[in-house]
Amino acid sequence: MTAPIAIRRLNAADPDFARHLDHLLSWESVSDEAVNQRVLDIIKAVRERGDAAVVEFTQRFDGVQASSMAELILPRERLELALTRITAEQRKALETAAERVRSYHEKQKQDSWTYTEADGTVLGQQVTPLDRAGLYVPGGKASYPSSVLMNAIPAKVAGVTEVVMVVPTPRGEINEIVLAAACVAGVDRVFTIGGAQAVAALAYGTESVPQVDKIVGPGNIYVATAKRHVFGQVGIDMIAGPSEILVVCDGGTDPDWIAMDLFSQAEHDEDAQAILVSSDAAFLDKVAASIDKLLPTMERAEIIRTSLQNRGALIQVTDQAQACQVANRIAPEHLELSVADPQAWLPQIRHAGAIFMGRYTAEALGDYCAGPNHVLPTSGTARFSSPLGVYDFQKRSSIIFCSADGASELGKTASVLARGESLTAHARSAEYRIAPNKEQGE
Repeated sequence: MTAPIAIRRLNAADPDFARHLDHLLSWESVSDEAVNQRVLDIIKAVRERGDAAVVEFTQRFDGVQASSMAELILPRERLELALTRITAEQRKALETAAERVRSYHEKQKQDSWTYTEADGTVLGQQVTPLDRAGLYVPGGKASYPSSVLMNAIPAKVAGVTEVVMVVPTPRGEINEIVLAAACVAGVDRVFTIGGAQAVAALAYGTESVPQVDKIVGPGNIYVATAKRHVFGQVGIDMIAGPSEILVVCDGGTDPDWIAMDLFSQAEHDEDAQAILVSSDAAFLDKVAASIDKLLPTMERAEIIRTSLQNRGALIQVTDQAQACQVANRIAPEHLELSVADPQAWLPQIRHAGAIFMGRYTAEALGDYCAGPNHVLPTSGTARFSSPLGVYDFQKRSSIIFCSADGASELGKTASVLARGESLTAHARSAEYRIAPNKEQGE
């Protein structure tokens, strides 16, 4: 008989609850010194030797026998071929998910705008897409076609001219459904490279890999460390930590459903975090029993067990207000409000990457096909950041078009402020355009 999971139980009424919660949530995503130095060396080599370094690292780390970058490029025709190689059911699911993701993100598009002041001065904002975006996709068996859709489609909706995907193929192993997803999502170019060398190639460009403006997509510790180092040279989406789910339940949902919702994130890896919050102590017991009952039926049972024992928790609260307080403190990547009236709870939720409303809305739907993006802030960063979206692939430029009268009036204010900062050239530049001196300036 399988031993029960020793998942921790916390009570928000306990005087040391805050300390225990802080310990539970603590997560350091920084790489150790050895990884950091290795990544720096790889980036330096790619910057100095371009394609040759990328090919060398691909041979060494991925076991791919390629002698040139030409062998690591997949043409658009290869993506279209992948679409014919997957099953009809898989193709339909990809296309359905892609359409829903595209429809949702179309509503995020921002338009340029201007307004005209009384003196004729025009102010506004011009919104333009990035020229080129880089998409990192994990390769081999750990492949996520859903991530291709979630990263590439918002870029295309934003109007990005070229989306370049990098995906490692360890020992030459190509995942057809990932390539099919790239075809459906409109990816323009694919390179079968990965790791820190792929990130460096996208950030700085090589003879074959074009330099991009922003790099998005998940990866291992080497990829995350490389993204951290190239930030500033290019934009990045985020440095993501392990996957997280927080389920808040009033006790009215089937405990088996809740247990499986917790499993859905715990199965990602041993560092994933799954937490249940409820004011019903008896319900917490029922979910604990469901966890023990259902765990032996899971293919990734040992990963789930380790995740729940190391980073999971069942937390008892006194009422709705305290449940929301705990949720906001955790600021989870995924928040399920598995309650009778989730709309009534929503105004009290301030920090969450995505909020799944009601008993029927499993977090897994958001991972694949609901429509909103599944690239979400982790490790409490939902306090200050948002899901990936169209706005991540757009830039905003301020528009200032002064009339003669507007320049004259604004020049007076600018002159005072500039001279207060002892920046005389700033002041005189503005003063030339003040009405009495306009002829002199001309």
